[in-house]
Amino acid sequence: MTSPHLKAVIFDIGGVVCRSPLIAIAAYEREHEIPRNYINCAITTRGTHGAWQKFERGEMSLFPFYQHFGRELSDTNVNNPAYVKYCKRRGLACPRLPETLHIDGRELFGRMMRESGEFDERVVEAIRRIRARGTWRVIALTNNFSKSNADIIGDAPPLHEQFPNFSVQAELEHLGWHHGGATPPRLRALFDDFCDSSTLGMRKPEPGIYLLACERNGIQPGEAVFLDDLGMNLKAAQALGMETIQVPIDGSPGALKKLEAKLGIDLTGGGLEFPAWTSSKL
Repeated sequence: MTSPHLKAVIFDIGGVVCRSPLIAIAAYEREHEIPRNYINCAITTRGTHGAWQKFERGEMSLFPFYQHFGRELSDTNVNNPAYVKYCKRRGLACPRLPETLHIDGRELFGRMMRESGEFDERVVEAIRRIRARGTWRVIALTNNFSKSNADIIGDAPPLHEQFPNFSVQAELEHLGWHHGGATPPRLRALFDDFCDSSTLGMRKPEPGIYLLACERNGIQPGEAVFLDDLGMNLKAAQALGMETIQVPIDGSPGALKKLEAKLGIDLTGGGLEFPAWTSSKL
């Protein structure tokens, strides 16, 4: 059933337009024999005050973030009780939890960024078709890290003793950001507006960032449909009156079919054929 009142389609980036960084987290957990979703619990249990959250709001520069991120993820005194609560909420048997952890924040974050540095070409094609109609605003709303080049270092460069071979270019390559930064021109060009947490000083699921995205584009929340991979971000959008579509990992075809039904246009047909995962580098 179509939704003729819609004036905008809002897309998350990582996990929707681009490959999910959660894939890299899951691989890291498997390699280091860390319980599944332990790292995600460690990140979310900090609420709004963790290193991850501060970095996404543009409140920390890169190398202090690495340090604090690794320290928080390695803190079993905080993370183990949070994981026990997670298991209870999900009705899962809690596995044996680590007594100690030594997670390298730089290594993990680099893997996450490189993993998410690929487009899902199905979604890219859908965005192009939506914009070609000229009926809806197409907006990116992302928890992101937009700074690049020297700006990622800020006023806290790495210690020479820890990183004797440091260069800005080498660090950008470590992150997969050496071709245009975390939000390269090809990505930004897909959208009418690009709402980035690190430049707006707010992050999902804070209501303010959704409202600001709507205000910037001259719409009300109830006039938008929002696609994201994370339930907490979708719930916040729903509470403001947005229609929502969840995009599971590798689940963009089904999500795009739902979006087709809302918009009443073809987003997936026309002879396009993609294998289970088709992507290209940013």
